[in-house]
Amino acid sequence: MTTNAGPFAGTSRLTARRREVELDALAAAPSVDLLVIGGGVTGAGVALDAAARGLRVALVEARDLAFGTSRWSSKLVHGGLRYLASGRIGVARESAVERGVLMTRTAPHLVRSLPQLVPLLPGLLRPGQASLVRAGFLAGDALRLSAGTPGALLPRMRRIDAARARQLVPAVRAEGLAGALVAHDGQLVDDARLVVALARTAAQYGATVLTRVRAEEVTGTSARLVDGLTGQSLVLTAGAVVNATGVWAGEVDPSIRLRPSRGTHLLVDAAALGHPVAALTVPVPGSTSRFVFALPQQLGRVAIGLTDEDAPGPIPDEPRPTEAELDFLLDTVNAALTTALTRADVRGAYAGLRPLIDTGGGSTADISRQHAVLESPSGVITVVGGKLTTYRRMAEDAVDTAVRLRGLPARACWTARLPLVGAPGHRDSRPAPAGGVPASLVARHGGAAREVLAAGGAEPIAEGIDVTRAEIVYAVTHEGALDTSDVLHRRTRIGLVAQDADRARAGVEEIVAQCRTR
Repeated sequence: MTTNAGPFAGTSRLTARRREVELDALAAAPSVDLLVIGGGVTGAGVALDAAARGLRVALVEARDLAFGTSRWSSKLVHGGLRYLASGRIGVARESAVERGVLMTRTAPHLVRSLPQLVPLLPGLLRPGQASLVRAGFLAGDALRLSAGTPGALLPRMRRIDAARARQLVPAVRAEGLAGALVAHDGQLVDDARLVVALARTAAQYGATVLTRVRAEEVTGTSARLVDGLTGQSLVLTAGAVVNATGVWAGEVDPSIRLRPSRGTHLLVDAAALGHPVAALTVPVPGSTSRFVFALPQQLGRVAIGLTDEDAPGPIPDEPRPTEAELDFLLDTVNAALTTALTRADVRGAYAGLRPLIDTGGGSTADISRQHAVLESPSGVITVVGGKLTTYRRMAEDAVDTAVRLRGLPARACWTARLPLVGAPGHRDSRPAPAGGVPASLVARHGGAAREVLAAGGAEPIAEGIDVTRAEIVYAVTHEGALDTSDVLHRRTRIGLVAQDADRARAGVEEIVAQCRTR
């Protein structure tokens, strides 16, 4: 494994001290092969791809890892079925391939197979729509086969009876239920955890990963980097600059024109739906390709989403759901439930902005999710569009473009077979422990679970929240969390429900303060 020289060579630990040392090192020698701007899934993927090819890489993020769109997804690793329905075969195939890479090699510890259940209920499906759904699921099976993903990992589509449907989703409406169609897709335990794993693995391969650092006066070969904690700055030169800032891409490269689309989810207690083990999949009235999903999540929640609404205007740090979107989600999912959910059942809600390329008029739901790698007049290389599932291919295309345009001395891409921190095959990973470690901790950390537990105690950070104190310590000592907000909102997802965050905050603040004094 090729790494940069220095006191942190070969280690994946991201700490406040490492950040200080590497900022000083850049000030002393302000030149890299590749500067990556943006610490979401795409930017972290670009940094890993480039570092694994032997390039000197710096990634800067103005806020925190996974601060933007990357933490607001449905956490589905899609096989591209929706894109088949609209004739976008290339995007669908790419999604299926990348899903297989994530589930079998890159991050199998973070991705599980999730049944998706479409109930056969009177009034829920229009005449002939059940046949269309079945045909779509069969096409999804064909995609899985073409991508080489084993059937043991993603079972083929099947029809089940009403009793089995209610075992998988106990809250589904029983009256008139004629069974259900079930297909399988991938689901991340946590999208932000994927970003952190990418950034840490990139650091292990020698990338400098810096949060709270803004890039200003960006050109194709340089940028002024400003430390958001101290205000100090330096001018960094680079063989190439990649803009991977997602919905903020136009602020770095004014030639980019985006049309952000807002996707909203609401959160309810899993108990409100009988603790489902499958995703309830409800067709959106009037659409043949859109569904609302009720998705089982960690921390005892179900996320119900999602919307696809135009989001013009300035880009907010944290998008907010609208009242109309919440009503739409409740109304749609309630059509399939025995007992309707109300606003009183909603524990939290979140919204993310998709960085879609502006192609003119029409609905944002009809805009292609194909990514693009573009060179601006200033020479900045921007990677934009796409979706979480295809981050690795987006990163590969961006680095390939930088290598081709700037003649960077890079080896060929090999991230399709590179396991992330915590994945089986990663050099620091250990087999998932059989006992003594909470199952929820193993689900979030995989082969790093015992290392995490060694950082602190196994007791929960607050009553009723299955995040251990050890995970809070580890977030600061290994995962680059600099403050309480980083821990609550991006290293863990406690902050998705405000009441949970309020209960956990004092304990998290105490641990963060203790770690700072070490």
